[in-house]
Formats: sequence, C-alpha cells, structure tokens
Amino acid sequence: MPPYKEKEIKKLFYTIGEVSKILNVNVSLIRFWDNEFDIIKPKKNNKGNRLFSENDIKNLKIIHHLLKNNGFTIKGAKKALKSKKNDFQKNIFLKERLLEFKKFLVSLRESL
Repeated sequence: MPPYKEKEIKKLFYTIGEVSKILNVNVSLIRFWDNEFDIIKPKKNNKGNRLFSENDIKNLKIIHHLLKNNGFTIKGAKKALKSKKNDFQKNIFLKERLLEFKKFLVSLRESL
C-alpha cells in the first residue's frame, strides 16, 4: 500500500457518450435535455461535439432525478429548478454519498 492516498483524477470536460454512461441514459436523451434546459451549457469543439463540464453533469443529475425519480414533467422540472435548485443539489449529493457508503459496507461485509 502506498504511503499516500491516490487522488482521483477528474476531467475538465466529458463527451456526451461519457455523460450518458454516467447517467445510464441514451445519448439522444442528453441532447434533448440540453435543448430543453437552459442550465445545461456544454462547450462545443471544432467538430460541434458537446463537451460537458462537472457543473453540467451536476445539473443533468438534478434533471434526471426530477424527471425519472420524482416523475416531474419537463415544465414542472424547469419550474422546480428555478425555485429549489440548491435543495435538489444537496439531495443528490447525499444520495450519491449514501450509495458509496453502502458499497463500502457491502464490500466490508463480503471481506469478513
């Protein structure tokens, strides 16, 4: 074991394919959400390919949570994002941390 903790390497930008794998949705759905929601602002390279930042991915996770988990409509999600975006960010952050903790506990149990 190294005497230091290896730091996770984060990318500055992610392709639409990488984002679709992170969210487990089709690329076409990411494109649709990009066109529907103003808070998603991917950069485009010379070929016109979308490049998503960490902030874009956070916003896409919120949108995914609202539409898929909470059953919001597009219109309802847009309205909710305007009024309670910070609350949704906190909830998603907590959910991700709890899932990581669960994975840790499961691996710990399996190693016993």
